[in-house]
Amino acid sequence: MGELEPDRSRLRISDADRHRVAEILREAAGEGRLDLTELDERLEATYAARTYADLVPITHDLPVQAPAPRPARRPSSVVQGPRSERHLAILGGFERKGAWVVPQQLTVVAMMGGADLDLREAGFAAREVTITVNCFMGGAQITVPPHVHVVMEGTGIMGGYSGPGRRVPEELDDGSPTVRIRGVAIWGGVSVERKR
Repeated sequence: MGELEPDRSRLRISDADRHRVAEILREAAGEGRLDLTELDERLEATYAARTYADLVPITHDLPVQAPAPRPARRPSSVVQGPRSERHLAILGGFERKGAWVVPQQLTVVAMMGGADLDLREAGFAAREVTITVNCFMGGAQITVPPHVHVVMEGTGIMGGYSGPGRRVPEELDDGSPTVRIRGVAIWGGVSVERKR
């Protein structure tokens, strides 16, 4: 039985969505459709908006060239895939990019080598997956998209685990997968970065 589609109007909006609506408002004011007081009020409401539903009343009475901002439809994150995988990067590298399936348990060992895992186009074999990265004089770079929840549980010994930071904010909903990143980094490091 398929899962119900979440109400997309309740999804959180991005700064880019707010800027698009602000541009529509400025254009409308330039055409004489809004006076300066209305423009100020609507701009304030735009930058205070949190969801797509909050943006609808701001431009409902304005003719707009483009449709009101809508969230991009993401493909289903959970797909059929392997339960576990193990990979070694010894004096070399291991890389996964593009469309691939993250198994429920992914283990990578990097000894004087490195791993590069890009999850932006990946599907997930479960709603929660675990990536274990053990590094010795090596490292790993993990890139995640905004709709993935990340839990960092790694230990650094003369090395470290870092990320994903707040430069690109999370855009989570009920269907967002969780990625647990754990392991040990000795004289090495594991960094997680969030990108679009």
